[in-house]
Amino acid sequence: MPAKGSEPVWCLVMFDLPVKTKSQRSAANRFRNELLDLGFCMAQLSVYVQYLPLASRLNQIVTAVKATLPPGGDVRIVSITDNQWAKALRFSSAMPTNQEEQPSQLTIF
Repeated sequence: MPAKGSEPVWCLVMFDLPVKTKSQRSAANRFRNELLDLGFCMAQLSVYVQYLPLASRLNQIVTAVKATLPPGGDVRIVSITDNQWAKALRFSSAMPTNQEEQPSQLTIF
C-alpha cells in the first residue's frame, strides 16, 4: 500500500470464496454487495475496483473490507497508482479495449 498522501490510487479487492453450500453462497453474495455499498465496481467476477482520489482513504477501505469478510476463502487487497492503472493492458474477447478512465466526480449514496 502506498504511504498516506494525496496521490490518486485504484484499490483492487480480489477474492476466492467457498460457494459449495447455500450458506457459503449467501455469505459470498453478501460480501459482493458490501463491496458495492463501499463504492466498488465489479471489474471481473471476483475482482472489484474503486478509484480513490486520495491514497489516505486506503486505511478506511481496508478496515471496512476486513469487517465484511466471510469465513473461509482468500481475499487480497492491492492498490496501484493511477499511472500504473492507465498503463495496464486490457483485452475483451481477444480484442484490445480502452482502459477505464478515472471518474470525473464522486458518487454519493
